[in-house]
Formats: sequence, structure tokens, C-alpha cells
Amino acid sequence: MSENPMRRIEIEKVLLSAGATDVDLQKAKKLLELVSGNKAQIIASTKRIPEFDVRPGLEVGTRVTLRGRPAIELLKRILGAVDNKLKKKQVSENHFSFGIKEYIEIPGIEYQRDIGIRGFNITVVFARAGLRVKRKKIKQGNVPRKQFISKEEIIKFMGDEFKTKFE
Repeated sequence: MSENPMRRIEIEKVLLSAGATDVDLQKAKKLLELVSGNKAQIIASTKRIPEFDVRPGLEVGTRVTLRGRPAIELLKRILGAVDNKLKKKQVSENHFSFGIKEYIEIPGIEYQRDIGIRGFNITVVFARAGLRVKRKKIKQGNVPRKQFISKEEIIKFMGDEFKTKFE
């Protein structure tokens, strides 16, 4: 019996992000553009956090979103930087996240003097077919709980597709 196509798990997107301000923000933006090959987006704060001197409109980070084939190819390269090993606590429902301490750990990327030594975060978001029903603007519907992707399903998918080991 064949597998139900609506139950198939897919990588929806891969998000690269780095938090920084002022001069460091430009370096972080350059880094994400170097790693991904796409244009990075600057993120501005929407909240006021007095303890960190954050105010609405202050640029506090940068991010790049990749989808489709480029996202999967980049994910394979970045997993090489962490020896294809992740922790189970980094996995959550529908996604997992991990960080790279130094970008020079990624295979095929050279040290850039103008960027220096920096790290960034990676978030991989998973989805099943039919999730658009929940996100569309007109005739929006509810998605049942079984449509979400559990932690165990993500661990199995990553083990099968990318040979990733979870500790």
C-alpha cells in the first residue's frame, strides 16, 4: 500500500539569522549573504526593552530565508560544520534550531577579514501538504493536530534523509 501524499514531510524553509547592532549588524549581514548567496533582510525591533536599551525601530538583527533546492543544499553544507550531530533538545514541534559558533567551520567557506569571526543561528521549518489552509487570508480553515510534525517524526526524517544523529 502506498504512502498517503498528504502525510509526507517536507522542509518548508531554512532561516539563517544573526543578532547585532550598528557596525556588527553590517558584518552579520555580509556573513549571511556570503553563506547563503541571497540578500539579507534587516530586522527592526517592535518592542521596548529598557534593560537592553532596545527601542521600537532599532535595528537588532538580520536574517535570510531559503526555500526549495537551495535551502536543502545549504542545510547539507551547514550540517557538515556540526559533524551531522544535533541534540534532541534542539528539536521542537514543526522545526529545529541550532547555532554555528564560527562560520569558518562550514566546509568551502574561507575566512573573510572584513567580517571577522562570527556565528549565526539556523532554523529548519517543516510542513505537510495542506498547511496553506491555515495561513491563507480568505476562507481560512483550521488544521488538525495530526497535521503538525512531532519531534520524533523530525528526528526520523533527518536520520533518513540527511544521516543526522541526535544525542
